Amino acid sequence: MVLLEFSMAPLEKGASVGEYVARSLKIIDESGLDYRLHAMGTIIEGEIEEVLAVLKRCLEAMAADCERITCTAKLDYRRGHSGRLKTKVASVEDKLGRSLKKVD
Repeated sequence: MVLLEFSMAPLEKGASVGEYVARSLKIIDESGLDYRLHAMGTIIEGEIEEVLAVLKRCLEAMAADCERITCTAKLDYRRGHSGRLKTKVASVEDKLGRSLKKVD
């Protein structure tokens, strides 16, 4: 299982690109994979093939009418572990002994 955090936006569409981000979130939501949207990107969890396929579909959807797109992506692989969208945060909270602000 991997966590894929990414942010993707067109470069030539101005300062507000929420319409384009929404396209990606529709694809991500329809994928059935667990995900979290946050202010600077999205994290999705699944098998490597699944998350990379979603990333590719997001790029293709944006490229339909965008000439230039920027994308940053980060992968975190851990064999035999799933549900890490929640457990990684819970582990830090446990070490601090209190809850923290989070996307949920």
